[in-house]
Amino acid sequence: MTKKTKKVDISSKRIIGISPSRWVEWVSGIANVTVKEIASSDFQWLSREGDVLVSVSTPEHGEFMVLNEIQLRYDTEMPRRMHAYAALAEEKYKKPVYPVLVNILQPGPKTEIVNSYKSEFLDVRAYQNYRVINLWEVEAEAVFQQPIPSLLPFIPILKGGGKEATVRKALQLLREDEQLLELENLLAFFATFVLKTEIIQQIMRWDMAVLQQSPWYQQILQEGIEIGEQRGEQRGEQRGIEIGEQRGEQRGILSGILSGIEIGLELKFGELGKEIFSEINTIENIQVLETILTSLKTVETIDQLRQIYLK
Repeated sequence: MTKKTKKVDISSKRIIGISPSRWVEWVSGIANVTVKEIASSDFQWLSREGDVLVSVSTPEHGEFMVLNEIQLRYDTEMPRRMHAYAALAEEKYKKPVYPVLVNILQPGPKTEIVNSYKSEFLDVRAYQNYRVINLWEVEAEAVFQQPIPSLLPFIPILKGGGKEATVRKALQLLREDEQLLELENLLAFFATFVLKTEIIQQIMRWDMAVLQQSPWYQQILQEGIEIGEQRGEQRGEQRGIEIGEQRGEQRGILSGILSGIEIGLELKFGELGKEIFSEINTIENIQVLETILTSLKTVETIDQLRQIYLK
């Protein structure tokens, strides 16, 4: 009999909903917050998975909306979007809006993260600022001390959170609360950025069927592909510098693409993905490997993937 996976929710809304008052106090820096509801962020023609609106009130500020935009990685279009999202929320709910952008993964060194939108056309000017929180700048220990349960799955990528002992501590806290158990898969994914896969499998469960239910899944898979490509470029450049040969760069790119494929296979197919990687690891044709890498976003079965490199 096929094991039926329990349907769970590891979306942005679910993560904030773990402890909405704690979350709002953290992103806003305002104490004594009363959360009224997690409101709808569907604005007629516009719907986003990473956008969560929370209706709150405080004795000092009265009622207002906290607009939470959670991004896997910063997008240069975010200033314009934050401007639009804040305006739409204010129009719909007729309340002041406090916009917050939370970036999960650190972008490349050339990417500038800004906290405001500015526009001027003829004699018309528009301006919108918002708070930016970069998770890689957040101290992991602070999450344990405050505590902030919503951030426990992100511990591995927080500042000082990449050690095995720290990940184990976050895992223990998740397992102590039945409502947080479903977030173990998300913790496992982010742990892959800092720990070896073998270590992760030893200390926690890895149910990819659960992770695939998250609206972030395709973004996460894409991140794995991009990580592999970036590793390839970095290793290729370093190798080329060291030996002064184009061959060194090609070998580095080859290694990076294989790394991306390995991550993608594990995310897509779990243990079966690890088995098929031993076949793919022998391929030295960069073009074929690039095709495999991009196909991971669309193929549904291992047989479909095999057809790409066995034909």
